[in-house]
Amino acid sequence: MMLAGRAALVTGASIGFGAAIAERFVAAGASVMLCARNPAELEAQRSRLATRYPDVRVRVRSADIADEKQVDLLFAETVNAFGKLDILVNNAGVYGPMGSIDTVDWGEWVQAIAINLTGTVYCARKAVQLFRQNRYGKIINISGGGATNPLPGISAYAASKAAIVRFTETLALEVKDDGIDVNAVAPGALATRLTDQLIAAGPEKVGAALHARMLKIKSEGGTPLNIGAELCVYLASADSDGLTGRLIAAQWDPWPFAEPIKRDIAQSDIYTLRRIGPIDRGKSWGKK
Repeated sequence: MMLAGRAALVTGASIGFGAAIAERFVAAGASVMLCARNPAELEAQRSRLATRYPDVRVRVRSADIADEKQVDLLFAETVNAFGKLDILVNNAGVYGPMGSIDTVDWGEWVQAIAINLTGTVYCARKAVQLFRQNRYGKIINISGGGATNPLPGISAYAASKAAIVRFTETLALEVKDDGIDVNAVAPGALATRLTDQLIAAGPEKVGAALHARMLKIKSEGGTPLNIGAELCVYLASADSDGLTGRLIAAQWDPWPFAEPIKRDIAQSDIYTLRRIGPIDRGKSWGKK
């Protein structure tokens, strides 16, 4: 029960990875507000969790995180339901339009940025305003492969996910003296509804390489959702206190981190985004 007594808000929590995070949080003892745009899917998830975990409080609210007024109401209802908020998981996101930047619908591209980036940042802003009052809190931003790899054909997704990691690092420094930890999670190659969307788009829109990779993930099942969900539990718990401003890969990094390793991470640029220079690749022409 690593999260007993804590209250969490999880966006994009009705299906897929968000639903897996919400379930692991409930299993760990947290009171959880589930947020997504589809009311029917939200209620189905709430009912399932309430049946399986009758002693834990689970609430739902339909909201579009790209709409500031809806987010304001979401946070107000969360605090009203639980009396506080300790944890925010920014999981809601979309791939956006698929195809080359000169052919995709511009309005859809901008809307994807509004959901993936602006919505995430605004939710974090609301959480910080609450967390600073208690000088404690946890913000977990779901990033993914789009943050560290170019993804032709889904440029809005790639750009927004990279921006989320840099925002994570920046916000972590802004709130480091307030007891607030801010981290990003790369959950691995997941076989979810988003994967099906890429497959359906076809290689002509998302490229042959990415399309083939999605087909492989679909056939093999991808990274189990519970691995990334368990990482989120760890980052939401007291066990990770002081670990902040990092992009943690659920499938590859050796979490939970022992205290000496946490100190190594805190005193270095491990698990952060950095520019690669010639010297990093053994070239002499980049030296000064």
